[in-house]
Amino acid sequence: MLPKRLLIANRGEVAVRVARTAAELGIETVAVYADDESDAMHVRHADSCASLAANGVAAYLQSQKLVETAASHACDAIHPGWGFLSEVSAFASTCEERGVLFIGPTAAQLEQVGSKLAARALAQAHNVPVLPGSNALAEAEDFASFASAHAGSSFMLKASAGGGGRGMRVVMPHEDGRDAFAQAQGEARLAFADGTLFAERYIERARHIEVQVLGDGHGGLTHFWERDCSLQRRRQKLIEIAPAPSLDADLRDDIIAAALTMARAVNYRGLGTFEFLVDDEEDAYFFIEANPRLQVEHPVTEAVCDVDLVALQIHTAAGATLADLGINDPAEPKGFAIQVRINAERVAEDLSPRPGDGVITRFDLPTGPGIRVDTAVRNGVNVSSRYDSLIAKLIVHSRVAGFPEAINKTIRAVNECAIAGVDTNLPLANAILAMPEVKLGSWHTTFVETHATTLQAAIAVLPIAQNETPTAPTTAANSAITLPTGTIPVETPMRGSVVSIDVTVGERVHKGQTLATLEAMKMHHLVEAPASGEVALIYAEAGATLDESSPMLAIYPGEADEDEGGATHAVDLDATRADLDEVNARHALGLDENRPDAVAKRRKIGGRTARENVADLMDEGSFLEYGALTIAAQRRRRDVADLMERTPADGMIAGIGTVNAADFGDEAARCAVLAYDYTVLAGTQGNNNHKKKDRMFELAERWKIPTVFFTEGGGGRPGDVDTDDLIMSWLDLKTFTTWPKLSGVAPRIAINSGRCFAGNAVIFGCADITIATENSNIGLAGPAMIEGGGLGKFTPEDIGPIDVQTLNGVVDIAVKDEAEATAVARNVLGCFQGRKPTWNCVDQRALRHLIPEDRLRIYDPRKIVHALADSDSVIELRPEYGVGIITAFVRIEGHPFGLIANDPRHLGGAIDGDGGEKGGRFLQLCDAYGLPVISLVDTPGYMVGPDSEKTAAVRRGSRLIIASANLSVPLFTIVLRKAYGLGGQAMAGGGLHEPFYTIAWPTAEFGPMGLEGAVELGFSKELAAAPDAETRKTLYDDLVAKMYAKGKGVSVAQVYEIDAVIDPRDTRAWIVGGLKAAGPVTGSPRRYVDVW
Repeated sequence: MLPKRLLIANRGEVAVRVARTAAELGIETVAVYADDESDAMHVRHADSCASLAANGVAAYLQSQKLVETAASHACDAIHPGWGFLSEVSAFASTCEERGVLFIGPTAAQLEQVGSKLAARALAQAHNVPVLPGSNALAEAEDFASFASAHAGSSFMLKASAGGGGRGMRVVMPHEDGRDAFAQAQGEARLAFADGTLFAERYIERARHIEVQVLGDGHGGLTHFWERDCSLQRRRQKLIEIAPAPSLDADLRDDIIAAALTMARAVNYRGLGTFEFLVDDEEDAYFFIEANPRLQVEHPVTEAVCDVDLVALQIHTAAGATLADLGINDPAEPKGFAIQVRINAERVAEDLSPRPGDGVITRFDLPTGPGIRVDTAVRNGVNVSSRYDSLIAKLIVHSRVAGFPEAINKTIRAVNECAIAGVDTNLPLANAILAMPEVKLGSWHTTFVETHATTLQAAIAVLPIAQNETPTAPTTAANSAITLPTGTIPVETPMRGSVVSIDVTVGERVHKGQTLATLEAMKMHHLVEAPASGEVALIYAEAGATLDESSPMLAIYPGEADEDEGGATHAVDLDATRADLDEVNARHALGLDENRPDAVAKRRKIGGRTARENVADLMDEGSFLEYGALTIAAQRRRRDVADLMERTPADGMIAGIGTVNAADFGDEAARCAVLAYDYTVLAGTQGNNNHKKKDRMFELAERWKIPTVFFTEGGGGRPGDVDTDDLIMSWLDLKTFTTWPKLSGVAPRIAINSGRCFAGNAVIFGCADITIATENSNIGLAGPAMIEGGGLGKFTPEDIGPIDVQTLNGVVDIAVKDEAEATAVARNVLGCFQGRKPTWNCVDQRALRHLIPEDRLRIYDPRKIVHALADSDSVIELRPEYGVGIITAFVRIEGHPFGLIANDPRHLGGAIDGDGGEKGGRFLQLCDAYGLPVISLVDTPGYMVGPDSEKTAAVRRGSRLIIASANLSVPLFTIVLRKAYGLGGQAMAGGGLHEPFYTIAWPTAEFGPMGLEGAVELGFSKELAAAPDAETRKTLYDDLVAKMYAKGKGVSVAQVYEIDAVIDPRDTRAWIVGGLKAAGPVTGSPRRYVDVW
């Protein structure tokens, strides 16, 4: 049942907002007021009113008085609005004890989420990410101790109670923090009657995203999507938007899920907002606080979701369930809504606010479709800095258009505002909305400070109704003051109330020392000494309200003593501070020299450490490590110190640097490297090293950086218990999306030594080029998983040994050990990095003698490959798989090429299924990364026959022809001997005129099929009619000879089916000449569908 009479325990526009909805629901309202605003607009909107018999903010913090007023006016409910007592559990408890319905969560729920510290604990208990932070800090010394223990970090001091940006200060690593603590605590006590503070790690560039939640306290829970409140000034919100533009959909889902997890944990009742910071750099989010109340920015959610949140708040407090209210799954938001806070303030040159007191003489705000104004101000109202400077909220809703259109509509509405008598922040709001970054949805919480100069310039030129600035009222503190002779004044930087005077008459002070604290615009501002000297007089006292430029103190200027903070001291450049010492000590825990037991284990099996492999791969001094201080996500089962010592880097060394920069220059030598550390939890894949991998892969994709991955490890890690209640299946992790998506972006080389199972094996298998040592065992599951699947019991050595994985083509290059593997990887990378400046080769005349004159005699094609290529440049891939096709990287005059060649020693050079698959895949690799291709042809065609068809040769063999026909890089085809049938065409891009050129050696022969087969097939009747065997053989030899004469290279060249027949010694000259003529090779692979 809804309440009959409601006391609104607040003021201003929120009191007006609540009164309107209450009236619509048939609920009588009672307004309360401080004596200094008895004629306030909110009083007129209620059915009756009552004085709180006090002045200023303090009047609205009298919890007992408010409950007594409710009782005396027969109110059965209290609505706290926002701010003041809205999040104070004791106030809610008092209401409950007196039988007055509190419109909001229960007192117990407020204890759990109303305090930021309690809410942090709730988040941590349910695995919702939070920023590293402290416990409650009662005194400045408590913070000093905490900061000292976390030297080198920046922190945000925050009030545990309340919100609205009050009681917050940033403390950077080099700052003492005591003054900041005193200011934040003073603000918190003034605003919330609670000076408890805590500290959290400060993220300078983050987005502020909050989720609107509604619960009924009976298990029903829903959300109304999110708002983006990142457009702030010094942590005071200026512009709010719903929904958040340009927020990643997966991230949005994760944040909403986290908010609902926390709300569900306390069986939440009523409206609540769960707020998060989104670190765009890390693509991570962190819970920061919950606001268990109505929010100032709630209208944007009401607009896009078409709901009355205040009505829902009252109904759920009165016991209605979501089902009673007809609320099921949240409807998709309609369009975008933007709220501009209109503050009475004067915007200083640095964009900071100055009090905008005065009497409003004009107050015209826009109307029309999609425009809403919430305010408690009218003409003739006296605006005082004793209260919040917010005088109105302009809410603009664009229902169907996109976000840029919503921004434009808001700018038009802002320009229609006409306010006189007080200054406002409308020019600043207009300048912010007009920024190109804002229209693109690209901003962060320090966006205004970052673009202060641009915004200040824009304020001067952007069209907007001009405010009529009133003359500031004179106070006693403005009266003419005669300064003592020889003194200089210390004046207030703005209008405000004196919080404290921090010096005494006669005290020596130095320039820049804090002399007093002034409260204005909800914030504490330091008043600093303009010069060193002695305090002569003090004119102000705590509690006084002073105008801008009012004298507060007088100082006799003079020199400061050396020990008073003004003196400079020589800096020892070799000295390290405690914060740096801590960082160095943390890094040292992961270094090999401090892990002798781990190193000894690697030596015992003849292996190297992960760091040794990385150091050997990367150019000396170039490696920059990412995530070195990461530890395993096992804090719930192990001490952090133990994790730091035993799980350094979470078992994953990762970073960027260069490889082969001396040969190819820094830009071409860019490389990312990742290495599982088998000495840390068997090189398994943990939660945090997954995040590290994803970070590196995303960087590699964005900047097109080649990657080398040392993959030794046991696959997934079930022991990361910190994620147990947050991650259930692990099937939504990004690693197996980000790594495969790198395919074709930049070369990826996987190196394995030792055991490589499950997820690690998939990383290995997804690489472009795979290198493995002779002690490798590579499989999609290790012994435990195989046995658990009921597939038998095996040792690790039984699973995927090197001889198996080379024969089946899983391993491209087999090597002896990690040292050789790393050296090979450097050479392979070099093939994608550019031309080597120096080279040599054998005497090319040797090529004339490597193919026998007898066309039926076999020869070794690898001798040709090695003689043709630069000395020591041949790197062959998959030599034991698809043996009828040779695939290799080679260099000619220093230029890198991919090379394919037929091997006539296997099936006479016929292309079988394995060979076609191998050759096609190699051509795809070369095409993807811009390597021109040399094709050495000697094939009688595709392998045929029943046995061949059993191997799926039709599709597998076709991989070669479809890949070669779609090459975007130059293909240089050289026919060594046989080029027959479809096999010959496959080696030549589908046809002899498809390559950049097709040339032949004198031994070359061409035809639609093999000569002998053509004779037997085409002349079978003639041969059968021969009277005897001798005659038949003579006829056969004669027909073959005629066909050979017709198909010889010189004959085919006569009808221009090929481009040239050359002396073999000139082959290199043709290759280099063709490359130069083709121009720069970048590779732009065509889209096509692979056939196998």
